[in-house]
Amino acid sequence: MSEKKKQQPAATAINAARQRLRTGWPMPLFLQGAFEFLQAAIFSAFLVVIPWFAVWFTGGFENRSIESVLKMGGQLWLLIHAVPLHLLQVGTGVDPSQGSGLLDFIPLGLTLIPFFLCWRAGRRIARASYTDSLWQGIVGALGIYLLCGLFTGFLVNNEETNVSLLAATLIPLIPAGAGVVIGARREAGSWGRLIGFDAAAWIAKTSQHSRWAGSYVWAVLCGGALAYLLTFALAAALLSVNLAVHWVDVSNVYQQLRPGAIGSSVLTLGQLGIMPNLVLWALAWITGGGFTLGVGSTLSTLETTVGPLPAIPVLAALPTGDLSYAWAFMLLPVFAGFMAGWYFLRVGENHLDDWVSQRIGARWLSMGLSTVALGVFVGAFAGVLSLAGSWLSGGSLGIGRFTEVGPDIMMTAVLLAAEVALGAAVGYLISPLLEHDPVLDR
Repeated sequence: MSEKKKQQPAATAINAARQRLRTGWPMPLFLQGAFEFLQAAIFSAFLVVIPWFAVWFTGGFENRSIESVLKMGGQLWLLIHAVPLHLLQVGTGVDPSQGSGLLDFIPLGLTLIPFFLCWRAGRRIARASYTDSLWQGIVGALGIYLLCGLFTGFLVNNEETNVSLLAATLIPLIPAGAGVVIGARREAGSWGRLIGFDAAAWIAKTSQHSRWAGSYVWAVLCGGALAYLLTFALAAALLSVNLAVHWVDVSNVYQQLRPGAIGSSVLTLGQLGIMPNLVLWALAWITGGGFTLGVGSTLSTLETTVGPLPAIPVLAALPTGDLSYAWAFMLLPVFAGFMAGWYFLRVGENHLDDWVSQRIGARWLSMGLSTVALGVFVGAFAGVLSLAGSWLSGGSLGIGRFTEVGPDIMMTAVLLAAEVALGAAVGYLISPLLEHDPVLDR
């Protein structure tokens, strides 16, 4: 009997080893994260390099070797990851002091490619790990992406373009890290499951006054974000309509360039890649802040001065002609603020109004002060978001006049904040008239 008991553990171990041989050993999380991000880096590089090769194959890059085309593709891969490029032959000589320029214009549409690839990888990493071990997969993923950026920056430097190795190593981690974190959170379903921190339990331990203040602040932030996103959507719709109206002018530029089938395809992809930038420029235009297209060219609803522009088809749709009524477009951000004020009334509780009304007896005064404060807070947050959007959409092309391209960051933020604040205050006051109680209606 004792012999049988001794044989049972050995048999169990043998069966477990056989089962392991059949199913295989699980991949370590850090290695799985590295593998997922390596796929993302390679796939995004292919999407960039293949159109470049197609142009080179059809004779688009004269007197350039395949090595030079590969380096250009690597430079573009770094650029869509927001890595600035130092152009060394912008002028007549190679000396950087005579003709150098900084190319830091980010094509946001192309930046979405690595972002969504990393977002997908983040979901897969979260699906394969527990909350307390998720960091292993993320660290492995970011580590391999860091090496990809360093390797690319080391290979693409030439006599025309120089890339900082430190920037090439670290900056690509920003869109990649944002993608993996958001993707992991999407898979986890909540930040609490993602990081193991129960925010609801922590809030429940705070005082009632703290919860009221936090609820008010959160509703204000959501209202400001809603106002900015709605303004962005209105700017996108306006840009689409404007492109449709000027489609003949855009087609004429294509015909004058005669880039061929491959060239037209790559040119169209490039314009699609900067479409989010153009939407943010349209947002700056409707606020009145405006945007610049090179030194001396300013376009806004209040003033338009346009100098010589490059032959890019989409630029044929710039607003021209009689713009005396263009100021009316500044009402669009006011409408977005109105909807934010209505949103606050529906989902938020105006605890600030309760606090003010307890200290000021005159209801008309307390309500007026709290409503003005609400509008200012909502508008201020929308303006802060505008600072980030305008900064990301602009930059320098490093060529001649085009060292200044993009929205007027401060003016756009200030005007948007004022317009949204006005709309939010009016929307909060008027929206009760638009609400209907189904019980009372019956």
